[in-house]
Amino acid sequence: MTDMTTSVQIENLSKRYRLGLTHTTSVRDLANGFAGRLIRRKPDTDHQPSERKGDHFWALKDINFSIREGDTVGIIGRNGAGKSTLLKILSRITSPTTGRVELNGRVASLLEVGTGFHPELTGRENLYLNGTILGMTRAEVNRQFDAIVSFAGVEKFIDTPVKRYSSGMKVRLGFAVAAHLDPEILIVDEVLAVGDLDFQRKCLGKMDDVAKSGRTIIFVSHNMAAVSQLCKTGVVLSGGTTDGVMPISEAIDTYIRQSSVSQKDGLFLIDRDEAGSIIREISVQQSGANTGVIRHDQNFDVEFSLQLPPEIGPTKLSIAVCDRFQKKIFTAITDLAGSRNDAFDPRPVRTLNVRGRFLMPGNYSIVAGLLDSRGAILDQHHHVCPFRIENVGDDPILSGGGDYGVVFGEHEWLAPSPTSC
Repeated sequence: MTDMTTSVQIENLSKRYRLGLTHTTSVRDLANGFAGRLIRRKPDTDHQPSERKGDHFWALKDINFSIREGDTVGIIGRNGAGKSTLLKILSRITSPTTGRVELNGRVASLLEVGTGFHPELTGRENLYLNGTILGMTRAEVNRQFDAIVSFAGVEKFIDTPVKRYSSGMKVRLGFAVAAHLDPEILIVDEVLAVGDLDFQRKCLGKMDDVAKSGRTIIFVSHNMAAVSQLCKTGVVLSGGTTDGVMPISEAIDTYIRQSSVSQKDGLFLIDRDEAGSIIREISVQQSGANTGVIRHDQNFDVEFSLQLPPEIGPTKLSIAVCDRFQKKIFTAITDLAGSRNDAFDPRPVRTLNVRGRFLMPGNYSIVAGLLDSRGAILDQHHHVCPFRIENVGDDPILSGGGDYGVVFGEHEWLAPSPTSC
């Protein structure tokens, strides 16, 4: 049993799904099967879903953690980690295969566009319907009605059937209903990404207000800045498993490490049997480890490993960092082999250090080349070693999807000196 300060208790929770054609049997197949049973004919196995053991997979496996009343918890993980399955179980949309979940209080959730809305009913009717589902009286809904409609910005459309709402309108109304009807537990999925920038900011502000009122929030997002801004603790899912609740900064670091491993970004390798390439490896590194996901507030390195032929003369190593449109942002060049009198190193390593808060959050790639003394290209690789700069929370304005360019420009604001009287 949970104590009075525990809002959510999860014990040995697992969820298994069946792969294959579980809901795609046609009317013809059903009719044939029924007729076959009437005449005791062997069923047509060509249209029967397989029951082999390998046709099942575990979306969640042995999940254990608890959430205290009033906590704001971020559930993070890459696609397919089990986040949506966990939220559906917590929202009582689906049941677990094994294990148990205990929830103390009313639960309001916003998991998908239009969740909980009847398309034929108007916005007004759906609002009262959701309140009833949460166990609220009509008088309780009436007290929040104007605030909900104003927050969602659907005053002109509140008596229009929801089926005629845009995706953004459904999200706005759905969030407003979930957040204003005073649930003890509020569950919000990545669905907020459908809204515009201003509405996302309103949602984060409202969830912060809900958290300060002592209610529990479970928030799922790939936006690490929003998670860092809102949540104090986090749960990282990977392959349907988790190590439980941890401080949000630790959870974000764990997620970033998992993302870089899964994507295999931040690394470029030449096959050992491939001849002719002098640049053998390029590695993006942060805190001494190869990664494809970089914290925007910390320095990172781009390390080059080369294999120089003995007869090579003075050369230059060139690197250009490119944005997601493959436009060069900046180029760095360094002398490599030096003069013929220098000690020759056949396998030199060179490292370019890039300071933190230089590149804006976004996706980047590298163009690397080796030039001789006349500028002729000896070796070149285009748009390799992709990596991502991740905003980890100290600049919330950057998380809304606006176009702020690609670099943090060093600058200083000057105010005019006060004039003497």
